[in-house]
Amino acid sequence: MKHRIVVLGAGYAGAYAAGTLARRLSPADTEITVVNAEPDFVQRLRLHQLAAGQEVEAPKLADVFAGTGIRLRVARVTDVDPEGRFVAVADADGGGELGYDTLVYALGSHGADHGVPGVAEHAFDVAGRPSAMRLRERLDSLDGGGNVLVVGDGLTGIETATEIAESRPGLSVTLIARGQLGAPLSAGARSHLRRACDRLGITVWEHTHVEAVEATRVLCADGTILASDATVWTAGFAVAPIAAAAGLEVTGNGRIVVDRTMRSVSHPDVYAAGDSAYVIGDNGRPLPMSCASAGYTGRQAVGAIVGHLTGREIANTRLEYVGNHISLGRRDGILQMVDGEAEAKPKYLGGRKVARIKAGIVRMSLWATSHPTFGLPKRKHRLAAAPNVPAEKTAA
Repeated sequence: MKHRIVVLGAGYAGAYAAGTLARRLSPADTEITVVNAEPDFVQRLRLHQLAAGQEVEAPKLADVFAGTGIRLRVARVTDVDPEGRFVAVADADGGGELGYDTLVYALGSHGADHGVPGVAEHAFDVAGRPSAMRLRERLDSLDGGGNVLVVGDGLTGIETATEIAESRPGLSVTLIARGQLGAPLSAGARSHLRRACDRLGITVWEHTHVEAVEATRVLCADGTILASDATVWTAGFAVAPIAAAAGLEVTGNGRIVVDRTMRSVSHPDVYAAGDSAYVIGDNGRPLPMSCASAGYTGRQAVGAIVGHLTGREIANTRLEYVGNHISLGRRDGILQMVDGEAEAKPKYLGGRKVARIKAGIVRMSLWATSHPTFGLPKRKHRLAAAPNVPAEKTAA
């Protein structure tokens, strides 16, 4: 029987992993199935642009995987049974179960409401394409006038606020920061960010904690009440409880604990990549949830799976966090590099050139993900006699 590989999720990590495995492993003794809730590839890096009213390409996954031999199952994952080695899914036909020999868990993350009352009922987010489209429809309904509150000044919040302000200048945009605006950035980058907010007419509330979200207003801990026609919640990300419910070893927030090769420390038939994985980077710190981390962890997972199945050595992919590339609308941006301690370096780059570089990175990410087998060796490896036995040594 063929070795069954099931990949859960077709975001940046999952789509790359599936396509690369299909190119490197022989279809004579492996079969690969990808399960994804949507039929399209979602450019999560650009969902704030989609919400602001811009057109964002969403390639069909059937086209992405055409000619690879990968089976696509458009369905929602409801359960994982690592003991029985099967995945339960739900779709329009009622769902079913998929058995696996190797599982790649890359279900990503969603917006975290942190238990704040009213967020789930009244706030919008840009963590997924459906939610970004709901926000877009809401902004369209405001007909060029109204108050938009963006809660959270992480990268997603900054990019969302600046994108909406630039694309829809008739709206009044407010960015709510729990601490100092752009606190993780260098002093120069913080000044650049503040100038961009001033130029775009964004009102910034610093050191402000939101206690509740209502339909037409936001309540703050100091008693401040801010009117809002659309509240956008960008205060962090969370993962689905599926891995924890399955009995996999996870962190307190549900991310799968893996070893250096992205293999679950509790269930060796399971690998995790992207936001779902709790990974210690080369600097000894956990990798942040990001597209870059999805690339690193996806490559490492693929290398480990191929090595374990074929008996080859497993090379260590670098696991590093080098900096943040922040778009401030379509004509401005910030590139902030960090040191080995993940602290911002004193110098930064900003301006139109940085915006063009960021746009190029996003285009490259889309192309690489939608062409997952490009540039890989055409030779497909056959499986070893005992493919589930881990390789004994890894290459540095």
